[in-house]
Amino acid sequence: MPNPTAAMLVIGDEILSGRTHDKNTHHLAGQLTEAAIDLKEARVVSDDPDAIIAAVRELSAKYDHVFTSGGIGPTHDDITADCIAAAFDTSIDVRDDARAILQAHYDAQGLELNAARLRMARIPDGAALIDNPVSKAPGFTLKNVHVMAGVPKIFHAMVASVLPSLTGGAPLLSQSWRVDRGEGDIAAPLADLVDRHPVVSFGCYPFQKDGLFGANIVARSQDEPALNAAFRDLQQVFPA
Repeated sequence: MPNPTAAMLVIGDEILSGRTHDKNTHHLAGQLTEAAIDLKEARVVSDDPDAIIAAVRELSAKYDHVFTSGGIGPTHDDITADCIAAAFDTSIDVRDDARAILQAHYDAQGLELNAARLRMARIPDGAALIDNPVSKAPGFTLKNVHVMAGVPKIFHAMVASVLPSLTGGAPLLSQSWRVDRGEGDIAAPLADLVDRHPVVSFGCYPFQKDGLFGANIVARSQDEPALNAAFRDLQQVFPA
């Protein structure tokens, strides 16, 4: 049975302009691999409502899970929550449980839960809250879309909150072998290996060090016996 699939949707003009480096996709990819959920696509869109809504609808229909980052803060350009609600034709407003979380958080700091901060308690109808142990403002899950903050520390915490509730498949196993030959010499015998081991994927990652050309060949599969057989074959084809 194939693993569940996922997509990552990064939202924000600051990513597309280069002002901010996207660290969240890299983190999510690693976490999903460990959970045996296959990340199939990653996309970045601007702070444009039509673009966000279209992307959410397309990715939600195509994959088992969609993870978004960015655009759920207190400022005017934080429009992700409204766009998620629009994508699923549902209403959005301040929700009592989200308000209570924020109220307790700001009361403890002696700060006012003003109108801007209260924006972070606006949750689409039917959504489940995602715990945020870092800054308390919750994310949310609506249908198969998990909506999270863009700040990496908070995004990582929200991913940790969500993943235990998701069912994964079989973990992807891998083994790596260094070959001190250039890609041109590797290509043909590697293609033969690929043909002989259809349930194993092979990646070739070249390097150059001290004038030496070589590559690390990584074999990956969910089938451990098949992976072991392919790796033995790989070692025989490219002996150390």
